[in-house]
Amino acid sequence: MSKKVILVWFRNDLRTHDNEVLQSAIQKADFIIPVYIFDPRYYQENKFGFKNTGEFRADYIAQTVFSLKEKLQSLGGDLLTYEGYPEQIIPQLVQKYDADEVYHHREVAKRETDISELVEEELWKVKRNLRHFIGHTLYHKEDLPFPIRDIPNDFNTFRKKVAKESFVRGCIDDVQVVNIPPHLEKTVFPFDLDFSQSKSDFGENAANAMLKKLVKETEVNMESYTELSPYLALGVLSPAYTFHFLTENINPKNKKGINVFLENLMLRDYFRFMLKKYPNCYFKSKGKSPEHAALASWTSGDTSNSVVNTLILQLNTTGRLTRREREIVAMHLIYELNEDWLAGAAWFEQQLIDYAPATIYGFWAHIAEQGTSIKNNKNIADWEKVKAELPKDVV
Repeated sequence: MSKKVILVWFRNDLRTHDNEVLQSAIQKADFIIPVYIFDPRYYQENKFGFKNTGEFRADYIAQTVFSLKEKLQSLGGDLLTYEGYPEQIIPQLVQKYDADEVYHHREVAKRETDISELVEEELWKVKRNLRHFIGHTLYHKEDLPFPIRDIPNDFNTFRKKVAKESFVRGCIDDVQVVNIPPHLEKTVFPFDLDFSQSKSDFGENAANAMLKKLVKETEVNMESYTELSPYLALGVLSPAYTFHFLTENINPKNKKGINVFLENLMLRDYFRFMLKKYPNCYFKSKGKSPEHAALASWTSGDTSNSVVNTLILQLNTTGRLTRREREIVAMHLIYELNEDWLAGAAWFEQQLIDYAPATIYGFWAHIAEQGTSIKNNKNIADWEKVKAELPKDVV
């Protein structure tokens, strides 16, 4: 009897814990082939002249992928890594190793879904199936108290109804053993990594260490979310695992902060579900085309506002900003410089290490008063309030 082989296509689910794709493949196949592909489309320039993935996030992704590779190797497996187009590489691997199916997590933004469709089309040509799993949200789509088409546009209504009438599923156990086909090829990792940074800064061990650090702090505030958001963006942490860990470790000192953190997890779900309800809704703008000079001054931190300049330079040198800091620089671009918010979102896409399509573009749409949750939209009056709180000599 022939052995069943399943190819597991990793994308933004770079973990072994609470990973239904990986666990299902291990349970149903004799051998699995874990694969990660560095797709050049994610590293090209966009219409604004920015890179889809900047230096900091590119390095963060590569380090995290390498961490997953080491984890799989410790379990007896491996992670094949390639540069190229998944729709070309995956069918070739399927035929080479006579894989029966390909498993992956379903995405929601257009670029990601387009690539999935290309892979699916090519697999059909070789009579193989691409099986989709749902695993990027805190609340599973099937457990929502309404179908996608009826999800409330108002975030607070969505949050309250889901929290009251749904539940967060328990986590899937971490895998213990990974069996790969005998004589599976070895791949050369596509990038030279800078190991001056500790390996402990990346991957699941780093994510768990950060979780433990947060719950031990006297106060966990709204900005603490950005300490974990890079791990959530790449799926190093599952949102369900994060939710259960935080709720099990609430105490009187950190309760307020953790509740705010959990609301951010809910907001992350909301943005993804809105993209499902209204495809591509956060990638459309009613604004004008950006003016080169004003946009360039903002992206280089050379505006008339020294606070904005400091924050942009921080973004450009670290790939990180807190949520409040993001609001300040975003509102300045939109309401002070009168620029198209899509240009600002594209700069965040290049620079932020925690970039996730629905989350970042959903954030910008609401800052620009074009979001799906009307009550959560910002406007020029909000910017005036923010400016009033900034030092007077810089506004």
